[in-house]
Amino acid sequence: MTKTEQAGTKAGRGRKRFRAALLGTGALLMAGFGLHLTASAAEDARVIPAPAVDEKSAAGTETAIFAGGCFWGVQGVFQHVRGVENALSGYAGGEKTTAQYETVSSGSTGHAESVEVTFDPKVVSYGHLLQIYFSVAHDPTQLNRQGPDHGTQYRSAVFPVNEEQARVAKAYISQLNGAKVYDAAIVTKIEPGKAFYPAEAYHQNFLTNNPTYPYIVYNDLPKIDNLKKIFPKDFRPDPVLVAATGN
Repeated sequence: MTKTEQAGTKAGRGRKRFRAALLGTGALLMAGFGLHLTASAAEDARVIPAPAVDEKSAAGTETAIFAGGCFWGVQGVFQHVRGVENALSGYAGGEKTTAQYETVSSGSTGHAESVEVTFDPKVVSYGHLLQIYFSVAHDPTQLNRQGPDHGTQYRSAVFPVNEEQARVAKAYISQLNGAKVYDAAIVTKIEPGKAFYPAEAYHQNFLTNNPTYPYIVYNDLPKIDNLKKIFPKDFRPDPVLVAATGN
């Protein structure tokens, strides 16, 4: 087993029940029906209106932090967005001392699996990143869960890095709820003043490095397909990948 495969096994412990059920059907079934599973999961995305309130474009790069379930798929989505210069998987909401995968997976640290997005606001605005986040990156109506993953570490949350981002995020959630875009209310939390801590190296670029991993095939590749379909002008075929880290 390669180092990546070993890391994938470790990283997937929090998703053991899903993998066991899926893999129980057999590798041939997954191989034969992978495209069908992807197409079925892809139906979860929503076409939603652009934010009526957005951040003013500024010079240089900015950062934004989003949590929406397992960070593998959220990172993968933003790595394919034009204007994004880096998308780093990690943890936000808790203390530095508990920002490790095995500890965060207990659900008791206050952390959420998150992605720190570095972007060029002249190419893609913060509000538009929010639109992609609410549309294809996750389901914002699921409370403390996403798909097969349950616990506060999988909550839907935005961690604004300044008051302007907080203002834009609050206004957009109010706009979407008012328009009744979803069948239920948005439960996304806005949590300002929270530090971000990078995840272990084996979590970075996980979607790109493991495109046939069953969890990725069923839960995350459809998000990339939806990004390409719903936001074709924003889609970049070649993802911007995280450079090697020492974690």
